[in-house]
This record gives sequence, C-alpha cells and structure tokens, in this order.
Amino acid sequence: MAKKDIELPAVVPKTSLILSDLTNALGVPRDLLASEEDIQAAWDGLSRILGKMQPQFRNEGMARMCVAVASGLFDSAINYIWNSSVIELRQKVRNFGLNVVGQILRKSFDEAALLDLKDADLLQLCLKLNLITEDGHYFMDQCRDVRNNFSAAHPPVGTLDDAEFIVFLSRCAKYALTSDGSLVGVDIQAFINAIKGGRFSAEQKEEWLQRLKATHEAQRELLVIMLHGLYADPASAEETRLNALSLCEALLSELTPSTKSKLVDQHADYLAKGDTKRHTASQQFFEKLRILSLLSEAERHLLVTKACRRLLSVHQGIDNFYNEPPFAERLLQIVSQGTMPETAKTEYVITVVTCAVGNPYGTSSAALPDYKKMVRGFTPKEVDIMLTLPGSKTIVGNRIRSYPRCKTMFSEIVGLIDRQSVPTRAEKLYNKWIT
Repeated sequence: MAKKDIELPAVVPKTSLILSDLTNALGVPRDLLASEEDIQAAWDGLSRILGKMQPQFRNEGMARMCVAVASGLFDSAINYIWNSSVIELRQKVRNFGLNVVGQILRKSFDEAALLDLKDADLLQLCLKLNLITEDGHYFMDQCRDVRNNFSAAHPPVGTLDDAEFIVFLSRCAKYALTSDGSLVGVDIQAFINAIKGGRFSAEQKEEWLQRLKATHEAQRELLVIMLHGLYADPASAEETRLNALSLCEALLSELTPSTKSKLVDQHADYLAKGDTKRHTASQQFFEKLRILSLLSEAERHLLVTKACRRLLSVHQGIDNFYNEPPFAERLLQIVSQGTMPETAKTEYVITVVTCAVGNPYGTSSAALPDYKKMVRGFTPKEVDIMLTLPGSKTIVGNRIRSYPRCKTMFSEIVGLIDRQSVPTRAEKLYNKWIT
C-alpha cells in the first residue's frame, strides 16, 4: 500500500507571530531562531517523511519533535528523533535475544549491559547483528555525530537549517525507525544441544530451519560453519552428523559466497594441520552437498583418481558384477559436481570404459546405467581419449582386441556419444565404430 503524507496543521503563520513577539520581548534578534521560510520548508518535508513511517513510530517523541520544528528549534527536534531511534535500536537488540547476543559476543550481556552501551557501541552492535546494514551504520553514525555537536543535548558548535534537519530525520526514519530489520537470533547453545540430542523428526528439522532462515546472514554463516565442524568431528555421533548435513542441504541455496569461502578455509585448515580424519569427513560433506567444485583442482584430481582406482580394483576382483554399483555411483556423484581436472581425465576415461566394456563374461548390469551416464557426459577431449583405447596397451584395449563380446560392447558405448562431441581428428575412428 502506498504511503500518504501526514496532513499536519498550518502552524507556521501562528508560530511566526509568537516567535517575533517572543524575541521582541526578550530584546534579541529574530534571526537567532529559524526563519519562517526554513520552518515552512522543514514542516513540508516533515509531513512527507512522517507519512512514510509505520504508525507505531509516530509516537510521543515524534509529537515533541513536531512542536520543536514548529518553533524553529531544529536542534531540539533532532534530539527527539535521535532518542526515538536509540530506543528502537535497543528494542531490536532485545527482540534478537539478549542471551543470544551474549553468546555471539562471548561475554555476559543483559538488560543493564544494553542500557549501558554508548550510542556508538549500540550502532556497532546493531551492525554486527545485521540489525542495520553497513550503509545504515555509516549514515546513523553521521547522525550521531551531528546530534552530539549540533543538538540541544550539548552546547552546539553551530546551527542546522531545514535541509540538514530533513536529512537527519530521513536517515533515522530509514535505518532505525523501521520494523523491517527485527530479526530473532538463534540460541546457539540450544541449537547445539538439539543437534546432538538425537535424529531430528521432520517437524523438529523444519522448526530449526525456520529459525536459521529468520536470523541474520552473519549468524547463519557462523552456524553453517559450526555444522560443518560437527560433521567433520570424529567424536560426533552419526545422528549428529546426519542432522548437520540435513540442515546444510536445506540451506544450500542460501549459502553466500562468504559462507562458501569460509567452508573451504575450514576444510583447508584440516589439511594444513594434518587432521586426516576431519579432512576426509569434510570431503564427504562437500560431496554430499554437491559442492565439490568449490575445492581446489588438485584436491578434485585426488578425489576422482581415488574413486577411479577403487572402482577398477573392485572391477578386477571377485564378484565384481555385484560389487561395482556403489563404487560406480560414487564416481558419478563426484564427476557430476564440477569441471573434471585435466590431469585426471585419462585415468577417468580408462576406468569408465574398462568397466562399461566389462570382461568376456559380461558387464555389471546394475552399474551399467551409471557408466552410460558418464560416457554420455564425456567432453570432446575425453571422447578423443576413449577412441584411442582399442589400440592402447591397456586392459580394456587388450579386451577389445581379444574378445568379440568386449568389441561389441565398446561399439555400443561409442554409439552413446553425440557426433557433435567428437573432435575433428577423431571422426574417422568414431565412424569406424558406429558403422
């Protein structure tokens, strides 16, 4: 709904006479107070800004401000506005949760501590809690400086005109006197207790998700990093790890670039410290969330080649037809999450084609759909590698040359490749196998 200007009464003609009579009675110049033109200009701007304010903020403080403006006392008016702003910012902190603020600050924080905060510290706290934006903090801090030096609260160093008053009011109305930023913080200790308290029910998970989404970005980031740490912690129970992973999966679309960066930093710290258990679990975390592309190329190379070697080892072992599917599935999950490192492409193609072609007795039917998905996803470079395998000194090359079934299977696999993916230099080989 569009906001309408507040229809303020026409007070300027009346107050102008009163101000003239008053200054004459005191024997002081009329220009010591704001001029009639300045008062009228401020009054007109006041009507517009008050109309944009939510009704709950048009209170006693605003009424006193209006009286001050009508009297030309801009220095008193900004004091009333500032006091109302400070009261509202304190209320935002209360709504966020004093106990949660204490957890974030890592020190005791109660009502007395809130009331003892200097205005500058209150603004800094609101910025930390995302109750005001960086822009809001910048402009409100300017207002604080103006109030300290140009208001009736202290001996002023100068005077304000109507334009400066309107700017002051506009900034306070936009960044402090608004309910848009009334966030509620998450009680960190209660959250940790819940995560560790047993497997979430659907309702419990949804409740915590709502709380995480309702809090500010900075705290949500802190809690996601904490969930990653819980997942990677070898001492965490499996139910704790599953709870952590489940919440992060649900929040994946809301992860900011900053959050992703800090997840990678924490992951890298595990490696730097030689914490193998946490580093391995962290890799699983990235894999489960399908964000392996955030990791370095060297690490992705290692993940791909390890998965290839495990799959190939199972393929060459006993009961390979039954044992291959989970290893094929994991390789597919890894490679589908980002660009394949150039250094891993050859080993990857050899592994997939070897297992897809199978041996003289057949191919794992349960794993074959995954092999076909990977082959269809081959890049032109990977197609080129694939088409050279029949003449190579590899296991699959020997099988294709030695066993009719393997040769037929390779031809079938080549048929999965779209002609548009075949590099020019490999077109003859491609045509040989699909004809």
